[in-house]
Formats: sequence, C-alpha cells, structure tokens
Amino acid sequence: MKFIASAFTIALAATIAVGCHNSSPTTGANTNTDTTKTTTNTPDSVLYAFVVLGCNRLSASDTNTQSIPSTANLAQLDRTFTDIAALNPRPNILFMSGDLVLGQGSDTAVLGRELRGWIQHYQASPVAIPAIRLVAVPGNHETQGQSNKLAYAAAEQAWVNNMSAYLAGSNGPGVGGADHLATDQSRLTSSFDYRDSHFVTMNSDPTGGDATVPVNWASADIAAARSAGQKHIFAIAHKPAYSWDGGITDRLTTSNRDSLWSVLEANHVEAMITAHNHVYRRLHPTNDTWMIIAGNGGSSLDSDLPSDQNYGFAVISIMKSGKVLMKEYARNFDGIYNDPCPAATYPTTLRDSADITWQ
Repeated sequence: MKFIASAFTIALAATIAVGCHNSSPTTGANTNTDTTKTTTNTPDSVLYAFVVLGCNRLSASDTNTQSIPSTANLAQLDRTFTDIAALNPRPNILFMSGDLVLGQGSDTAVLGRELRGWIQHYQASPVAIPAIRLVAVPGNHETQGQSNKLAYAAAEQAWVNNMSAYLAGSNGPGVGGADHLATDQSRLTSSFDYRDSHFVTMNSDPTGGDATVPVNWASADIAAARSAGQKHIFAIAHKPAYSWDGGITDRLTTSNRDSLWSVLEANHVEAMITAHNHVYRRLHPTNDTWMIIAGNGGSSLDSDLPSDQNYGFAVISIMKSGKVLMKEYARNFDGIYNDPCPAATYPTTLRDSADITWQ
C-alpha cells in the first residue's frame, strides 16, 4: 500500500499521478473497500479525466450571509473550483451531482433565483472554461418540496429551464414507458459518450418515484453503449445505491437499488458515483462495480468522525493503458463549515486512491 504524505499540497498532490497503487482510504472510508488488487510500476499516462462532487448547499439558517442568492457554500465552492483548475492535467468534465442549492420549497421562482445565482458564481470561476465541460445532475433539494419531501413537476421544470446549458443531453425517458414515469425525464436523466466512455446521469428523485432511478431505461441505454463498443461506463446520480454507513435510509429504495446494481454489474460498469450523503466513501458492495460517494462538497457534514471532517472531490482518470484510477482530494477546515479555507492553512491533499478498473 502506498500512502501520500498529508503535507503534499495541491500544487503537487493535485497532479493526477500515473502508475498509482491501490491505497487504503485515509478519510474514514468503510472497511469493505477492496485492497487486494495490485498494479505494476510500468509508466502510464492520463488520456482524459473527470471530476465528481455534490452537496454544496448551505443549511437554511446560513443562507442570509451572502449577497449572491445561490444558497451555495461559496467558501468551499471557491476552494474546490480553484483546486480543480489547478489539477494537472485538468479534467475534461466536471459533474456536479446534485444539491447545488438549498431549494426544497414550494416557490419555483425562488429555486430559479438560487440556480441562476449558482450559475453566475460558476461562470466567474476558474473552471468555467471551454476545456472543462460542466454537467449538472439534480438532487433532492432541486426537485423536492419542503413540506412532504416529494419531487414535483414544477421543480423539475425549473431545473431544466435554468440548467439547460449544463445538462447531459435529451435522450432520457419520457412519460410512461417501461419505468412508468409520471413526468418527462428526458433531460433530467440522460447519457452521452466521451471518447471511449459512456456516462449515464440519472435523476434519483423523479416525480412520483422518489429515491428511484429508471432502471429499465438505464438497462437499455447501457446495453446499447456496450454494443456500440464503449470501453468504460459510469453511472452518476445524486442518491447512492448503497449509503455511506450501510444504513437503510438516504439511498435508493432497496428494490430499485438491487435492480439497478444487477444492470450495472451485468454490463461491467466501473462505478456509480453520487453524493447525498455528506461524506466521502469508496465502497465495493459486491466486489464488482464500485460505489463512490463524493458528497463532501460543502454542505454540513453527516459524520462526526475526525477523519471525515474535510471537503473535496473525486477525480477519475482513464489511462492510456486502459486502467481506470480514482483519487479523492480533500482539505480540512476550522470547524465552521462555511468559513473560508485558506490554502496555506488548509492544503488540499490526496486522501484516497484506487484502481477501479473492471476486473
């Protein structure tokens, strides 16, 4: 096992290293991660890479502390954008996997203002460049109401209207179909190819089906990608299939999870990457497809463990050799989740790495 010294600052640690060995997580990841694979020291290089993180919204009581009405934790978001821009090589895609804003109300005009505030802040950031494509995936705070915590059609439409420039595509499932959807999900759930990878982005809280994803559509979409010759497949959503603590809440429903996981494994999907749980975890539930939770984007954390008191993001690199390497970068903070985190005091360092190539 190879550990990276905690003093390794972002200027060096952010470099997406080659020939990486599997490492045990240093951020409190569950003990059911796989540490049995071995790699060689043969030189390798990154063909392309992508970043995933989610859950950056503030708590309701803290949203009156900033002038831009995004309701995002701007202190952490700014550090994350700066850190991602410093990666070498820079990622080709940045996935924001839900709960970008507080939302979760009955007034979609408010939701729209929050989303536009988030976009305004993103567009002024160092990652808003043509070389890095932003893809946004809705979370429950964008699609659900406050009183009943259920998704509703007007919130879904507000998401599509405001985030249209940053959605994966429009090839998702419509009303009805094999998944019996109550509303049109064609832009909330969709897929696209990038080089030899296929990305499936899914709304995990559709109207009438909270905490589910459209498994039948995903099955057909992923099978078609495999038939077309795509070598790598990744599923990205807000709610995880398996939760960070092994609990029965804060994830997809059991029946939906089991059906989805069967599809992912049957099609050799390398990983499902999500947020929702406000922590980082790398899990290997059935020793095939990986479950990666990158929910430490800036919201108040779910875990009190000292090893979980950090904010960061996951980087997945597709290597020239065909390997798929995952790295998690994170930084500590002063104990107040929405305080600024100066890099000199709280450097971003490599906390976890693994070879997640399908075996």
